[in-house]
Formats: sequence, structure tokens, C-alpha cells
Amino acid sequence: MCVRWLLLLVSIAASPAYAAALDGELRLSLPAAERLWQEHNRELKLAKTAVLGAEADVLSAGQAPNPQVSLNVASISPQEGFGNGGVRDKRMDSIVRFDQLIERGNKRELRGQVAEARLKASRGDLDDAQRQQRLTLWAAYYDLMLAQEKKQVVADAALLYGKSLSASEIRLKVGDISGTDLARLRIDKLRADNDARQAVADLEKAQVSLAYLIGKEIDARLLIAADSWHASGAVVEKRIDLSLRPDVRAARARVDAAERARELARSLKQRDVTVGVQLEHNLQNNPTNSFGVGVSVPLFVRYEYQGEIARAEADLQAARESLEQTEAQARGSVDQARADLLASLERRERLESGLLADAGRVAKAAEFAYAKGAMSLIDLLDARRTWRQVQLETAQARADHAKALATWRAANGELSE
Repeated sequence: MCVRWLLLLVSIAASPAYAAALDGELRLSLPAAERLWQEHNRELKLAKTAVLGAEADVLSAGQAPNPQVSLNVASISPQEGFGNGGVRDKRMDSIVRFDQLIERGNKRELRGQVAEARLKASRGDLDDAQRQQRLTLWAAYYDLMLAQEKKQVVADAALLYGKSLSASEIRLKVGDISGTDLARLRIDKLRADNDARQAVADLEKAQVSLAYLIGKEIDARLLIAADSWHASGAVVEKRIDLSLRPDVRAARARVDAAERARELARSLKQRDVTVGVQLEHNLQNNPTNSFGVGVSVPLFVRYEYQGEIARAEADLQAARESLEQTEAQARGSVDQARADLLASLERRERLESGLLADAGRVAKAAEFAYAKGAMSLIDLLDARRTWRQVQLETAQARADHAKALATWRAANGELSE
């Protein structure tokens, strides 16, 4: 029994939600954020509802028309009325009739085919919504990672300026620095404080954006992106089959649905037949029972569904044009994503391969030289600004590369799975 409780407590403590109770933070890896997104994302729920509606349309499209039953009384004399006696003695005819519409022209099968094709399109829309929303989730997660890193960089810079300002105020009293240098340092300290405050605001915005996507709006300020930047690597060249992308699949399904709908519209020119059977109970003189049958068909003397057919032709043409547009946009998105990925990779590698390390060494050397009196304050402040700027540019480059890679995968249809 104790072992069960211990295992339960361990499983609860390992869950992402329990991290908030431990240290006031909700630390999430990207896979954990995806699990929450799958459960709570509102756009996905709407897309799933559309699929449910399309499934209901398939169910209704495959049903045959219901028969109709009618009850009539006739042969009632205006002079004598219903007559005396009970119901069975009334002088009138009672007629019970059953009518059944018999569809011709394969209408029922065509309706089912249209509904099935539209269901396939709705499922493609759901997959495409997952692809786009997952890309949005990844971008929001990387924005949070970037905001966290920027906040740390500018906070460290503000702390360093604060220590330098305190030390310089002491040095001013003993005449080691001038009042002008102290003023310059104070100005840079205020700028660093402003940057730090803006970084906090940017972090809160990133937390709110991610919280909406995963349904954690109440805990937005607790969200922490726990992953680190993945290593850079070469772009993998591969042949893209655009027909597998969910938006292209959905567009093709809509073309198929429009073709079936056109056939359904044309089938309206095939006259449906209504067959009826009736039972008549006559109480006028000698009670008698009789049977009858009837057949009715519409007469196309004024209209032969030209409008419905023309509308179906126009919808088919629109579906084909939409398919061509979707395929062209898919090809363009792949090419653009590849170009953005290559550019972001090159920029990140340039920064990480030497520029970041060089700027760090220059900043450390400047701090040492200034402490020994071998460098002016202006040169020190310039080295600090350069170091902070390179750090921020590197963080931005890593985020841009991560988002470009996600966009590349989304363009290839990988994020719809």
C-alpha cells in the first residue's frame, strides 16, 4: 500500500503542472507544450467540430426518402351531414394512403459521394489546421525562449552597470574619474535599466501568447521554456511531394466533391416517381372496402433545373481554380521556407563560429584594462555595448533559425502528423 502511494506521489511530482507548485514556475519542454496544445487548443477543437458535422452529413446523405401516410374522409353529404349513429355508422368514406418517393438518376449514391468527398476535405482541413497551429505553437515557444535569454542578457548588463556606477561614485570622491565620465556611466546605466524593463514586458507577452495556445492563460506568468536551442546543421535536400500536404489534399477532395455535385445536379433532370397505395372504407350505403394504387411524376413544362446545373458547373470551376492556387502557394511556401532556412543558418553560424567568442574576449579585456587604468571609460562602454549587442543578435539568430526550420518542416507537411 505504501509503495502505491509512493509511486503516485512520484508520478504527480514528475508532471509539468506540479512544477508550478514546487517553485512557482511551470517549466515546459516543447513536447510537453504540444501535449497541452493537443488537449486545449481552441482552433483545433473548431476544426474537429467541422469534421463531426461532415460525418453527420454523410449519415444523412445516404438515407432514402421516408414514406408518407395520409388519412382522408370523403363523400360527406352537405344535406345529411355525417348521419346518425356511432363512428362506424357515419355516411362517409375513410381513405388511408401510403406514398413513397422513388428517386431515379442515382441521386442517393451521388449525395453520398458528395458527402464523403466533403468529409475527406474536412479531415484535410483538420490536418492543415494542426500543421499551421503546431507551427504557431513552435514559434510561440521559441519566442518565449528568446525572451528569456534576452531578459537574462540585459539583466546581467544592468547589474554590471549598477556595480560600475557604485564603484565610480567612490572613485569620483578620490579624484580617479571625472564627473563627465560618471555622467556617461549613469546614462548607460539608465539605458540598461530601460532595456531590462522592456525585456520583462517582452517576456510577459511571450508567456501570454504561449499560454493561449496551450489553454494555460491563468498560469501565463508561470510559464518557463525549459528546452535549449538545438544545434545548427545543414539543410537536408529532399524531393517534396506536394500532393501529401493536407491543404492540397483538402483542395483535391473539394474538386472531387464538386464533380459529384455536378453529376447530382444533372441527375435532377431524371424524373422521380412517387408510388402510392390506398385503402378506402365506404360507409355511404353498403359498407365496402376497396384498394387503389397511384403513380405520380413531375412535369418539366416550365423549368428543368438549368440554374442548379449552371451553379454546380461554376462551383466545379471554382474548386479547380482553388486547387491550382493551393498547389502554387504550396510550391512557393516550400521555396521561401528553404531560402529563409539557409539564410538563418548562415547568420547563426557566422555569429557562433567566432563573432560571439571574440566579442566576449574583447569585453573581458576591456574590463581588465579599465580596472588597471589602461583604457578610457568611453572605450569600455563601447566594448560593453558591442558585447551585449552580439549576445542579443546571437539569441535572435538562434530563434530565427529554429523558427525557419519549423516553417520548413511545416511547408513540407511534416507538422500535420
